[in-house]
Amino acid sequence: MQNFLDFEKPLLEIRSKIEELRHLKDTSENIANELTVLQEKFDKTLDEIYGNLTPIQKVKVCRHQDRPKFDEIVNRIFDKFEVISGDRLYSDDTSIKGGLAKIDNQKFLVVGNDKGIDIDSRVKNNFGMAKPEGYRKAQRLFNLANKFKLPIVTFIDTPGAFPGVEAEDRGQSEAIASSIKCSINIETPIFSFIIGEGGSGGAVALATGNRVVMLEHAVYSVISPEGCASILWRSANESEKAAQSLKLTAQDLFDLEVIDEIIKEPRGGAHRDVAGICAQIKDCLLRVSREFIGISPDKIISQREEKYLGIGKKFLIN
Repeated sequence: MQNFLDFEKPLLEIRSKIEELRHLKDTSENIANELTVLQEKFDKTLDEIYGNLTPIQKVKVCRHQDRPKFDEIVNRIFDKFEVISGDRLYSDDTSIKGGLAKIDNQKFLVVGNDKGIDIDSRVKNNFGMAKPEGYRKAQRLFNLANKFKLPIVTFIDTPGAFPGVEAEDRGQSEAIASSIKCSINIETPIFSFIIGEGGSGGAVALATGNRVVMLEHAVYSVISPEGCASILWRSANESEKAAQSLKLTAQDLFDLEVIDEIIKEPRGGAHRDVAGICAQIKDCLLRVSREFIGISPDKIISQREEKYLGIGKKFLIN
């Protein structure tokens, strides 16, 4: 049975009744009618819940264990993907993956966070929290794309950069800052898709794109609601209040002009129709990439610089 979140309890109850009826040997018309009524009730309840999600509920949706991850999205969008590993300095951080990809005859350089799909891969990938070698690998791939004039596609889904002592010892903050600097100076266009969590500088390191697109129920914030609550209210129990204050939803960030576009998710979230959401991401990527055909490197860089220097200007009080 599908995994349900805490606020989806009414859906779980209806789904359980549907499954019970389906396992009965009775195939009478009454059972069929009851199944139809229950399915209609399920669909209506799903629409009601997802038509009015709170910020903290969106956080839970974007963290859903069944939400499509990097590997699945890349395999569905691109015809071919060849992984490139290692930072050539320390090691290969599997929380960030990248490589060369193609859609038809169009080539891309793809980089993204990989949280993993089960407990083993999640532990191996550090739950998507990259260390310095992960960001240095990203820089190596960015420079490779720059050399061969390949558009860059990034997929962001991370709670943030790994905060451990060993990461700090190896220069975590410098690695993140260098990734942002590298992104700003790349001569090819960068298309960034926030597919789940976009947490802090660990997300910005891969999201400094010419176009930044978010999925409808993704989030993008300087800190997690739990982290914010523990700082401001000394209690993670205030995470709902923190989520509301952080303005971390795609809708908030579009209004603030931090992002450029929102991709509407299938009813009930991306995990309920992975093929559908991947098709939308692919269509969006092909469309925005066409906008940069024939654009000079200088113009690509200046557009990116103007984009980020201009964030928030319209909200300044004269």
